[in-house]
Amino acid sequence: MRARLRETAEELAGLLWREYIVYRDRAGEVVIRGEHVQRWISLAPAGGSDEVLVRAGRILDGGTTAPARSETVVPLSAGMGDLAAACRRLLADTAAAPAPRTPEPLGRPAKAPRARKSRHTGLGSWVVILSVLGVVGLCVYQIVANGG
Repeated sequence: MRARLRETAEELAGLLWREYIVYRDRAGEVVIRGEHVQRWISLAPAGGSDEVLVRAGRILDGGTTAPARSETVVPLSAGMGDLAAACRRLLADTAAAPAPRTPEPLGRPAKAPRARKSRHTGLGSWVVILSVLGVVGLCVYQIVANGG
């Protein structure tokens, strides 16, 4: 079935898009990526021996894939035309769905990043540290000078 899925995916990709990449993912599904349309389709064995689970989703900025937006089961015996039609419907559903939003952080609204100096301890911190050391040194001197 895996070899048949790969062959089917290659033929299907040629029908759907002019530019594509076909590969097998970690789960064993065959994935067709259409970078130019920012969409993907995966084919995986379904419950029946002649059925394939078809999923479709988006490719996000940076090249990662979003979870599947829609899926269907198609019998391979129906032919490549029916499989391509089912994929086009799924891709249309994926295109019609609103684009995934990037989650905004909770709490305060995001601010523009500030430029930071490479110095870890600022001048004010050094003044405080030296003042504390001076007070501690003065206390130690008083104890030693008074003999106590």
